[in-house]
Amino acid sequence: MNPHYRGRFAPTPSGPLHFGSLVAAAGSYLEAKSNGGEWHVRIDDLDPPRVAPGATDAILRCLEALGFQWDGAVTFQSLRRDAYHAALHQLTAHGLVYPCGCSRKDLAEAALIGSEGPVYPGTCRTTMSRGRAARALRLRTAGAQVKFEDGFLGWQECDLEREAGDFVLYRADGVFSFHLAAAVDDAEQGMTDVVRGADLLESSARQIYVLKCLGLRAPHYAHLPIAVDARGEKLSKQTHAAPLDLAHPVAEIVRALRFLDQPPPEASSADNVHAVWEWATRNWRPQHIPRKAVSRPAV
Repeated sequence: MNPHYRGRFAPTPSGPLHFGSLVAAAGSYLEAKSNGGEWHVRIDDLDPPRVAPGATDAILRCLEALGFQWDGAVTFQSLRRDAYHAALHQLTAHGLVYPCGCSRKDLAEAALIGSEGPVYPGTCRTTMSRGRAARALRLRTAGAQVKFEDGFLGWQECDLEREAGDFVLYRADGVFSFHLAAAVDDAEQGMTDVVRGADLLESSARQIYVLKCLGLRAPHYAHLPIAVDARGEKLSKQTHAAPLDLAHPVAEIVRALRFLDQPPPEASSADNVHAVWEWATRNWRPQHIPRKAVSRPAV
């Protein structure tokens, strides 16, 4: 047991939770609870255009209906802009941040495509073209190598400059990037472990680098298989993933457990969500999660 373990689930309120969301929530929850640790909920509501009206309340009601029990108060990234501003100021003072005037069209024409979109070619790294206004502030990644041991996928190495390029920390419309905010939050909130989907594997490398640049300790990362649909596409709002069926919460939890190769015996499939979580916590076997499967069909 590890009473100092602190994990979290941090959904973006762009729509209702779906099966892929439940897999991430269940994996992080069971890792925390089976280690005798804390599990927190944070709402990643930094980007106003992505926040759907009523989605935050719907997410919290959904988690309650599914029997999740979180520690402490729910936190909101939209209320932590001062912390992100202070981190950005620190990185700028160390000469690690520069303004970029490149448009999306510029990037589409000049950049290679990586796992998270265009890999920035460094156009404005030395100087920004005259007559251009800054569209973003970017973090220098020249020579940056990130290596870490993933809890489920094993040893990971990322050449950030080649695979991601100098990535955005702050946009001209006043929005801090996910990478900066998540890194700062995890460090300041004392998160020891981050369990989430393998679609965020490269994001973890970026966030480890941000934390290193800030002189902060990175949490331990573990990436779960991603639930995909029949076409092999990740379940998401963009792929029209169905919301969770809260009329049958136990069945939804059991689906997620089976997806993670933690199938409960039939006798445990009662109408009590708390009984299912108690069983799952006692019998959590993370070693059964596929080690190399970054995606799996939703069950």
